[in-house]
Amino acid sequence: MVTGRALHYVFKIPERKLTAKFYREILGMKVLRHEEFSDGCEAACNGPYQNRWSKTMIGYGVEDTHFVIELTYNYGISEYKRGNDFGGITIRSKEAIERARTDGWPMKEEGGKFVLEAPGGYKYYVIDEPQPTDKDPVEKITLSSSNLQNTVAYWKDILGLQVFEQSDKKVLLGYGKDQAKIEFEDIGTEIDHATAYGRIAFAVPHAEQPEIQKKIKDSGHKILTDLITLDTPGKASVRVIILADPDGHEICFVDDEGFRQLSVPDYASEAILNRYIAKEK
Repeated sequence: MVTGRALHYVFKIPERKLTAKFYREILGMKVLRHEEFSDGCEAACNGPYQNRWSKTMIGYGVEDTHFVIELTYNYGISEYKRGNDFGGITIRSKEAIERARTDGWPMKEEGGKFVLEAPGGYKYYVIDEPQPTDKDPVEKITLSSSNLQNTVAYWKDILGLQVFEQSDKKVLLGYGKDQAKIEFEDIGTEIDHATAYGRIAFAVPHAEQPEIQKKIKDSGHKILTDLITLDTPGKASVRVIILADPDGHEICFVDDEGFRQLSVPDYASEAILNRYIAKEK
């Protein structure tokens, strides 16, 4: 049995100034830590690029207790083509709706929720209720499935997520009722990840990572990066394994022990992000 904890979703962003404005001033998230890297990531954390890049973790609370967003910026890459793989992220925040109205940020109503688009076209579905202070405002992330039966078999039977809701076209899964969930919607066609594809991350105990690797190999599913240790200069190292589900959605399992050390908030690093943004044209 996998003891997982939902951590974050990774977006590759084409620019940082407007993106930072959206997450900080519209959604109301806070920069938790910012890191700059001179070379590409061994586990393709920034995509298939071997260039200078940065990572900004941003969210409504610390990474120990909140599902956050990882904003990956590749220097020199100004555009990513979006596919049909990503549906949106649902949050509960009346305050974000009010800030969007005040700012004039484009917004529309859809299915009883307000829809905001982050730069790059990533959708946020905002429930018009006060932002909770006793739990994470992030409700779920929605991804596309080409075959819901195959998706459930992989995420439930192999990765060990629990099914919380299921219908003919949708399934809601998670490792715990108090965590952000992952929802899959069957779109009835092949999933195209294009170049803007993201990655969802979970933490598991260090001892469980080899078990996950064995289960994936035994079942014949894809491992994108075998267990590997990643270093962040001046911070804790973590061990990760990167997988791909039947539709090619990337999944990172990081060791919980190392990640809790790595993800300690570094609020002062926001000044570094601001400094680099100020340099951009």
